Amino acid sequence: MAENTRLLLLINRIGYPLLLLLLGYWFLGNGAGYSMAFNALWLVPLLLPLPGIMQGKPYTHAWASFILCLYLLHGLTLLYVAGDKLWFAILEVGLLALLSITFPFYARLRGRELGLGLKKKTKE
Repeated sequence: MAENTRLLLLINRIGYPLLLLLLGYWFLGNGAGYSMAFNALWLVPLLLPLPGIMQGKPYTHAWASFILCLYLLHGLTLLYVAGDKLWFAILEVGLLALLSITFPFYARLRGRELGLGLKKKTKE
């Protein structure tokens, strides 16, 4: 594995669990007037790609980027309306922006290293 790929994987392996903990604190700790079960449902989409991200699978990194979009909307909305929780909104959006950049780059670089990709149509 190349050095750039290792660095991106390290960032993803640290950043994604941090995001999961951060949002777990927000949804399960704050409550926002909803039931604990409803708030826990917010974390389910984040748990789905966790094993593949920890294993370094490039395909998982590629599709997990789409899941991050949902939480980026939450973070940007919170950034707009946050009063005393502005620090949390900045931290959430910053971490999501970092992961939104590193996930596709890792998927691309690691996919090339493994020889994965779209097959070109052969001319007949």
